Amino acid sequence: MINQERILQEFLELVQIDSETKFEGKIAEVLKQKLTDMGFSVEEDNAGEKIGHEGNNIFATLEGTAKGPAILFSSHMDTVVPGKGVKPSVKDGYVVTDGTTILGADDKAGIAAIFEAMRLLKEKNLPHPTIQIVITTGEESGLMGSRNMDASKLKAEMGFILDSTGKVGEIIKAGAGQYRIVTKVHGKSAHAGVAPEKGISAIQVASKAISRMPLGRIDEDTTANIGRFVGGQAYNIVTDYVEIWSECRSLVNDKLEEQLKKMVAAFEEAAEEFGARVENEVMFMYSGYKFDENTPVLQKAINAVKRVGRTPDLQSSGGGSDGNAFNGYGVPSVNFGIGYEEIHTTNERMPLEELYKAAELVLAVVEECLE
Repeated sequence: MINQERILQEFLELVQIDSETKFEGKIAEVLKQKLTDMGFSVEEDNAGEKIGHEGNNIFATLEGTAKGPAILFSSHMDTVVPGKGVKPSVKDGYVVTDGTTILGADDKAGIAAIFEAMRLLKEKNLPHPTIQIVITTGEESGLMGSRNMDASKLKAEMGFILDSTGKVGEIIKAGAGQYRIVTKVHGKSAHAGVAPEKGISAIQVASKAISRMPLGRIDEDTTANIGRFVGGQAYNIVTDYVEIWSECRSLVNDKLEEQLKKMVAAFEEAAEEFGARVENEVMFMYSGYKFDENTPVLQKAINAVKRVGRTPDLQSSGGGSDGNAFNGYGVPSVNFGIGYEEIHTTNERMPLEELYKAAELVLAVVEECLE
């Protein structure tokens, strides 16, 4: 049923539109026009203005012709660098670049798959529930688009994201939430050789705090890390200031909150013990999610994968995706593998077989969601 030539040509068209993250304006206009031409009602929010990007998040809705839960499909429009002047070609069953840029299959393959499925729905007059397509801006900038989305525009009861590296059949059933912490420890300087007792070493305070907190792999759901530690001026000066960057992640939001408390408390307690002062700037990045197989969105994802002749491969991810944001907004969502390879490198390539199968999967999800 998939029109292989059409989806391939659209994919080739999309990857040749420059859309490095922050500079999504041109592709956003193209995508809005394509969605309008397919009969979707299209709107956007003002996320781009809020985050300093050219493009906004796009929301396109196709009213249902049959009963079933309103569903969401999503991919992101931006790419990493170097993504200007992509020159794609087809070789040995793959779409590849000339080796000077990334390809942009992450995530234009997802967009192409969604669009091909929607065209087939219209052409074949296939029944479908209400469908909302959300194409996000700024995903590669740290989920900036989805994190700053106007969530009041979301209409779906469950979501399916096409933005993971595994082959079609992989389903991300759990994704870690994240906090970032910037900690500033203020001690007191002194001559390290003449009167060290008059100083308060910010390095010592921070080191004591770090030694007391759980780090690395905490449990099957939770991790924590110290990513940067900066401070000091000279060999002979007791350091009066250090700055530490840290993070914690967990698939379970209660565990995420508990780990955050332990890390913040360790810095505060060490500072009090040494007579120092500490500032913790806590930045909430996104929520975690973890579904069991009885969750409706995961059940439908599993059944859809089986419909296209693949074996469901359920995975958890310690990294973030737009799926984390959608789940945080109350739209239960899973992330599908769509098969792109070596993303974020100039060796990135897209298997044609996976591109075609991803479009089949979108159609299968629609069928699975009919009542």
